[in-house]
Amino acid sequence: MSETLPTENHDIVLIGGGIMSATLGTLLKELDPTLSIVMLEALHDCAQESSDGWNNAGTGHAANCELNYTPQRDDGSIDISKALEVNTEFDISRQLWAYLVGRGAIPDPRAFLHPCPHMSFVWGEENVAFLRARYQAMSAHHCYHGMEYSEDAAVIAKWAPLVIEGRDPQQPIAATRMVTGTDVDYGALTHLLVKHLTAQPGFAVHYNSKVEGLERQDDQRWRVTAEDTRSGAKRHLTARFVFIGAGGGALPLLQKSKIPEARGYGGFPVSGIWLRCDVDAVSQRHHAKVYGKAASGSPPMSVPHLDTRIIGGKQSLLFGPYAGFSTKLLKHGGLSDLFTTLTHSNIIPLLDVARDNLQLTEYLIGQVMQSADHQFAALKEFFPRAVQQDWKKAIAGQRVQTIAPHESAGWFKHEEGKLEFGTELVSAADQSLVALLGASPGASTAAYIALEVLQRCFGGQLTETAWLPKLKAIIPTYGIDLKQDAEACRQSRAATAALLQIENV
Repeated sequence: MSETLPTENHDIVLIGGGIMSATLGTLLKELDPTLSIVMLEALHDCAQESSDGWNNAGTGHAANCELNYTPQRDDGSIDISKALEVNTEFDISRQLWAYLVGRGAIPDPRAFLHPCPHMSFVWGEENVAFLRARYQAMSAHHCYHGMEYSEDAAVIAKWAPLVIEGRDPQQPIAATRMVTGTDVDYGALTHLLVKHLTAQPGFAVHYNSKVEGLERQDDQRWRVTAEDTRSGAKRHLTARFVFIGAGGGALPLLQKSKIPEARGYGGFPVSGIWLRCDVDAVSQRHHAKVYGKAASGSPPMSVPHLDTRIIGGKQSLLFGPYAGFSTKLLKHGGLSDLFTTLTHSNIIPLLDVARDNLQLTEYLIGQVMQSADHQFAALKEFFPRAVQQDWKKAIAGQRVQTIAPHESAGWFKHEEGKLEFGTELVSAADQSLVALLGASPGASTAAYIALEVLQRCFGGQLTETAWLPKLKAIIPTYGIDLKQDAEACRQSRAATAALLQIENV
């Protein structure tokens, strides 16, 4: 018979030991050091799923190079509105990190962050015309001050020689570059944040603790039951607020809460594979994250890119990701995971999404069926002189795209499903519980998402006599729209670049 531990009472329970919970926990403890916070993680350490350095591209999504954020309208113009949103959301992360570096909570920004130019690279007349129009739209905005553009192979070769060497000189090509880009090791950052948190009174983390129960008590507090995956001991905790930031595992936990707002939500798992090169003679010649155009019907996480990665002081290259389908919700999950999330309320939205996304289904089947030679052929489109023996296959983190319920348009109202490619917060009506669902841009905008949680669930504390002055010290541009205020944007980026030791223009 397993042991039952004494009930613990806390202010806040964070479920999941990734970058999301670590960021929210950090903000809350900075704003109110007296809070009692506990983090529960099912694995043996923090940042073992999507936050791990090898499970994501570490782009520091600032929407500099990701072409899926800048769709082309029917009239040929480029819509940069989504890119601007993501771009300025990343500024919030920069401000939080700079604050932590400035006060010594993170001793050295180089432990998780490195300057790394972000590039977009395309070939073919149609794609070149698209990138040219994209550059004209983006470079006209203050948020993209310093963006460079070239169709000259000699110039692009200086930026990223591997993508030019061996390429047909007659092939039309174009590239943009932002030297202010970064490579972020979110696994290392998560460890730094959790280390800082655990050094403070009133914060605890329990590893190997899988949440099995999530119930509302009569006193309106949440009762969380977690099982020790090694001993089987049961841990019971109560809290007035619960954050579910368990990556792909957030959906089944949200369902356990039984809040009405969770009704109809489902998930579509997408797995990923990288090709990884650790050969110094190759990786040392490429210093950029180079993004191309996604294949028709592919999810945003599958935009092909050739990335510099710096993890544990070692520079490597990643190419991919090649998408696939798995019924696992987490990389360390089980094959039955998806089926456990099927309910009478989300079957119709799931079937609706399946019907409306046949192109995506065909794409994923095609990716699963690809041979190693086919995968390497895709790499050679980016890197013509790539040598197959220099590259090995690596499994990326599992992503679960959110399927959200919504009411149909027209006179005949009925429930439909919509496949969401971003992140979404689902919260209880009284804001005592919130779950984060979805994937990219995810980790890069963790600080912005944490602010959303604060505004939604702790709004009463965001006043001049409570948390607001400290919040503005942490996030100096809080309440300012950096998309509109060019001077505030310039000042913020200059200040954070200096503290984080990254490029500024």
